[in-house]
Amino acid sequence: MMTNRLLAATTRHLTQRLLSHRANLSTASTSNNIFDKITFIGTGKMSQALLAPLITQKLQTPSSITAYDVSNTALEKVNELYPGVQTATSIPEAIHNSNLIVYGVKPQNCEKVHSEIRRAKLLEEDAPGNNFVRDDAILLSIVAGTPIQNFVDGSLVQRVARSMPNTPAQIGAGVTVWSCTDNIDAKERKQIKTILDSFGKSVFVDDESFIDMSTSISGSGPAYIFLLMEAMIDAGVHMGFSRETATILVHHTLLGSTKFAMETGEHPAVLRNSVTSPAGTTASAIYELENGKFRTVIKDAIWACYRRSLEMGGQCSQVGPNRANTPMQGSLGGGADITGIRSGSSHHPVEPPMGEMGVQSSFGDKRH
Repeated sequence: MMTNRLLAATTRHLTQRLLSHRANLSTASTSNNIFDKITFIGTGKMSQALLAPLITQKLQTPSSITAYDVSNTALEKVNELYPGVQTATSIPEAIHNSNLIVYGVKPQNCEKVHSEIRRAKLLEEDAPGNNFVRDDAILLSIVAGTPIQNFVDGSLVQRVARSMPNTPAQIGAGVTVWSCTDNIDAKERKQIKTILDSFGKSVFVDDESFIDMSTSISGSGPAYIFLLMEAMIDAGVHMGFSRETATILVHHTLLGSTKFAMETGEHPAVLRNSVTSPAGTTASAIYELENGKFRTVIKDAIWACYRRSLEMGGQCSQVGPNRANTPMQGSLGGGADITGIRSGSSHHPVEPPMGEMGVQSSFGDKRH
């Protein structure tokens, strides 16, 4: 029941926000477009999180945006929320004459999109001049765990930008790490950055491997924060607060602490020490967190997320503490051979088991 109420509240919030965007659409019809035409393949939450600010911030006119989705219901929703945005019934139709094609599908559906783009290229060969796939077209991926080379090989489009946004992008407060192929010039990179900055903060990295790393921190990070939030709220209820009051206290504690850290620029350890008095209440709480290996659990979770991101991209995941950096034989599904991939070239050489990272958890400990 609680889950249903949470989902309903989230849906109401997102719907209200999207409807507020709609009120601004009529004033966004005279903007200078960043790209001649932008096509969204897939119209899920993250695609809409990117689509909405393009219009409300007057970065792109609705008529120069086309959306495609396998679901007619989803396309009807796009028409309802974003008047003027074009919709298409096929991928070749959608990407016709587009110079930015946004992949907003699930990883397992990428190959289907690749094949449709290849089909569009064949249609162009049969009807020269139709520009089904422009020579200067750029693919912008917001798909998790799928490397740039997958898009180059699969779609035969040579210019690709890969990004990893996170959930808060849905309210314009996301952070997106991105990279691109070398054949995308400085001007085009600036255009892509402008688009990604429209729903939060963007960070460009030269080395694509940092995108997989960022998945484990910023991409999946909100889930870690939500889990901490949930635990703190439950503890407050256990002590006697109403859930509403406990929720307000926790939300504003996390929000205020984050803003304070950002505005002061101090190292988190300095800020933590400023709250922690000798033999005080905070010191007692920190002692329990440290004794329970709070840091180690967080770091191990981040490493596990990073490894899974590598596996989803068909890469060797034998990286990080206590992992043997050896070639892996076989495949990780989908026929992707991973023999020797990334072997010996990891940014993270294997560390010997030492310190906290080498200590096994003891579930039999009794703490008082």
